[in-house]
Amino acid sequence: MSIYDFKTKVQIEKGWSSDKKYCVTAPDGKNYLLRISKIDQQERKRFEFEMMKCVEALGVPMCKPIEFGTCNEGVYFLQSWIEGKDFEDVLTMLTDTEQYVYGIEAGQILKHIHTIPVPDTQEKWEVRFNRKIERKIQMYKDCPIKYENGQSFIDYINANRYLLKNRPQSYQHGDYHIGNMMIDYDGKLQIIDFDKNDFGDPWEEFNRIVWCAQKSPFFASGMVNGYFDENVPMDFWVLLALYISSNTLSSIPWAIPFGQSEIDTMINQAKEVLEWYDNMRNPVPTWYKGYIKKDFCCGYK
Repeated sequence: MSIYDFKTKVQIEKGWSSDKKYCVTAPDGKNYLLRISKIDQQERKRFEFEMMKCVEALGVPMCKPIEFGTCNEGVYFLQSWIEGKDFEDVLTMLTDTEQYVYGIEAGQILKHIHTIPVPDTQEKWEVRFNRKIERKIQMYKDCPIKYENGQSFIDYINANRYLLKNRPQSYQHGDYHIGNMMIDYDGKLQIIDFDKNDFGDPWEEFNRIVWCAQKSPFFASGMVNGYFDENVPMDFWVLLALYISSNTLSSIPWAIPFGQSEIDTMINQAKEVLEWYDNMRNPVPTWYKGYIKKDFCCGYK
């Protein structure tokens, strides 16, 4: 399929990716998602394309990889077009039970994605993530804006980073949260935007659950329970709090170039995180609803 033969090409402005994104229509009337990246991203996008094919082979409901190559504008990546709505726009219109059920499904899908192994040459997680921690702590210390009680994040990280030793690794979506999910017109959850995909500790993948919990504690609780089949180990909560602390530290330096609105968003989010975790004294967040009894069958198979 030639990317120059499409009948229509409508740019999509939404999202944080540096890719240019378009909804394109083929001569047969079928829609696709076209992503254009700079040529220096070729190997990274090739990796994304190949790994998405691995995820597709698992039967994960997702934007499917169709074609990858170079073009006049750089690197192109053609994906299937999902007819539906952004999940974060629909979520709060659902009942608490429906939110929880979709959360279970999202957790089960993520567990399936994490069955893809890492290469034998992959660096040990303890070494890699400790290096990342040091960089993020330094970024925060150098940042002119500080969180109220932000030292609690640093203290928690330093007290619990020993848990990084011997952590397993797997393939990661890289940005798994409600902002990268859709609901198709059959009501089925679909996973999109794999452009931050990577390898790492599968539990670290939950570091974006903050965005889910802010919108729907029921969805976030279901996601954790679905992933662990309602048997959540305490070590998960302790490590997740470390990963969220690390992310939160780097969020404020990240936000500064985007202006006051993003700075305020991250300051408010950090405040909420500290409330959830009682200033990092309790690793189980207050948004977690525990196991919710259901008298119906649900979930991703």
